[in-house]
Amino acid sequence: MENTDRRARGRPRDWDDKTEQNTIKALDRAMVVFERLSEMGGATLSELAADLGQAPASVYRVLVTLEGRSLVDFEQANQTWHIGARAFLIGARFLRRSSLAERARPILRHLMEETGETANLGIARDAHVLFVSQVETHASIRAFFPPGTLSPMHASGIGKALMAQMDKDRLARLFANRAFEAFTPKTFNDLAAMASDLSATRDRGYAFDDEERNIGMRCIAAPIFDHLGEAIAGISVSGPTSRVQDDAVPVLSDAVRTAAQALSKAMGAPLGEDSHLTATEPDQ
Repeated sequence: MENTDRRARGRPRDWDDKTEQNTIKALDRAMVVFERLSEMGGATLSELAADLGQAPASVYRVLVTLEGRSLVDFEQANQTWHIGARAFLIGARFLRRSSLAERARPILRHLMEETGETANLGIARDAHVLFVSQVETHASIRAFFPPGTLSPMHASGIGKALMAQMDKDRLARLFANRAFEAFTPKTFNDLAAMASDLSATRDRGYAFDDEERNIGMRCIAAPIFDHLGEAIAGISVSGPTSRVQDDAVPVLSDAVRTAAQALSKAMGAPLGEDSHLTATEPDQ
């Protein structure tokens, strides 16, 4: 008799096999075009093809295919291609996969109202921070990181808050063969240079981006922990140095840590009442 009691699988038995037989090259090339277009925020066919070093005809075929699925749009007036509405819908489904963004929204709004600065929520994606939610300040001069923005982790308040919770081995693997781009004279240029800053971040419970990504802008961030006590995200406030002055940092950092603790508790983190979200220092 046929055995119908088969275990459901999410991958074939040989899913660890990374040989070419398990890779659809055309799809991979299409995703390179799609991801680069999203990073550029829109481009003409010529600009995108030149940036990728690919033939315009090949890039055009990819764009037309993606357009057919509403993943990209074409603006006739200025002959530019942009990420389409369906890409947003797919991204929104990713956010619904976890309650993090939903639970964070009222906390972000309260943080913005309390501090008067833009409040952000971000998660780690390789060596970058992916911003998944933001509540903007009403001030005329403000930071702006719309959902979907990627920012290098080493030059980000949220990025440094998350890095401070990683052990040396994980950091070494994450940043192996990656250059630390210097955005300003204050950007840390390697892990060794960041060691003291990450140690201070763990001790005080918040990270401080002091014009390391953009001159004239500062950011204060703290990690978000889940029910396992692992750092899964970061919350921050960002603003111009004219408002985020040295004497304002203690008040802003207290607000950020309080918001981080509230969101961590909402995610089931095992934190005590007196916790300032400083996890046990990673093994060195």
